[in-house]
Amino acid sequence: MEPKQWYMEYKIHKNRPGLLGDIASLLGMLEVNILTINGVEDRTRGMLLQTDDEEKIELLGKMLGKVENITVNTLRPPRLTDILAVRHGRYIERDSDDMKTFRFTRDELGLLVDFLGELFKRDGNQTIGLRGMPRVGKTESIIAGSVCSNKRWAFVSSTLLRQTVRSQLSEEEMNPNNVFIIDGIVSTIRSNEKHYCLLQELMAMPSTKVIEHPDIFVRESQYDYDVFDCIVELRNTPDEEISYEKFTTAGLTDDF
Repeated sequence: MEPKQWYMEYKIHKNRPGLLGDIASLLGMLEVNILTINGVEDRTRGMLLQTDDEEKIELLGKMLGKVENITVNTLRPPRLTDILAVRHGRYIERDSDDMKTFRFTRDELGLLVDFLGELFKRDGNQTIGLRGMPRVGKTESIIAGSVCSNKRWAFVSSTLLRQTVRSQLSEEEMNPNNVFIIDGIVSTIRSNEKHYCLLQELMAMPSTKVIEHPDIFVRESQYDYDVFDCIVELRNTPDEEISYEKFTTAGLTDDF
């Protein structure tokens, strides 16, 4: 059987000396490898484990249930958010009402870039929405995530340096393995028919698309929110409101 990874997370009630050593010794006796270990905010610890025997994981859960001073919260095959929580020592915040929406602040750019990089490594068709106010770091994070995933990126529309509205892409740029960056405002409010035809072609392509300002994109196009596999929100501060109400239609395309 091929070795499989597991994510274990436990809450520490009393962090007595030797507690981690005892748990590590138990894992060692079961021949379960510890790949990564980190404190994950407050008194919670996360571990990324590996074993080729699922019965050992079941046994581990039962044995740790008898250990005083800790409570095992999670023992499962790792999700992307689990891997990043162990790697960075902090959780990614998710919207309680819409679990496919992930929230970051500007001081978590490293975590966001890692998150996007891991998403971009996935093969197949995926569309990611990225919400955020002007100059918060949206496009830069997409580019950095592309670099982390060893993927090339192609601007379909953008305002990073100057307004970009592409009507066609080269054969090299149209590679489905690339990350396509789309400004939802520019593509819908200041685009032409040729650009929109290109946009439709890309949206139908089995590739990774990242759409900035997904709410405007949905409002001004034929697409709805079901097209998005996940939505990322990036704020300067946790309480910052992402709103377009105070901008005119012309101002939107100039300032965003």
